[in-house]
Amino acid sequence: MKAPFVRLSRFRRGYTLVELSLAMMTGMMIAAMLLAIFNQQVAFLKIFSAQSFLTSEAPIINNYLSKVIGSAEGYQLYPNMTTLQGGGSPVLEDAPVLLLLFKEPDGTSRASILSFENPGTGDGLYFRRVTTNGTISDPEWVLSKEVDAVNFYVQEGVLRVRLTGPNQEQIVYSGAQQL
Repeated sequence: MKAPFVRLSRFRRGYTLVELSLAMMTGMMIAAMLLAIFNQQVAFLKIFSAQSFLTSEAPIINNYLSKVIGSAEGYQLYPNMTTLQGGGSPVLEDAPVLLLLFKEPDGTSRASILSFENPGTGDGLYFRRVTTNGTISDPEWVLSKEVDAVNFYVQEGVLRVRLTGPNQEQIVYSGAQQL
């Protein structure tokens, strides 16, 4: 017996141009939505990273500066470490170096230095000690390497500190009066 004759149906197998167009438009709309969500996340991360200095680093610096400057008996500002080490004259504005003077309970004095500089390990706000014989130590520790600039200045008799962050954001702290 012969196999029955199989007749092809009137409908072809495959997709029509309209179906393919709809599928492509749907795919393109999904891709456009995903791209918009991705761009939104990138923008959010840029904002978050721009504010991370203000939300994480600046409060720590403020805490330290408040305690140290508040307990100092006096201070002097210098335009750079070379001027301070050479015995140059202090200034009143745009100074990256702050010499802090402290009174000890036994009546003696001690000094320490906060300076925005690059001692070979990168720009940062560094702490130095001044020994009893007057020599200035190498930086003992860094308070922050996230700052782009630190300016100490005196305004109306009050010590102010302007910190400039990595995204050019600025914070100004007010300290103590000079004695």
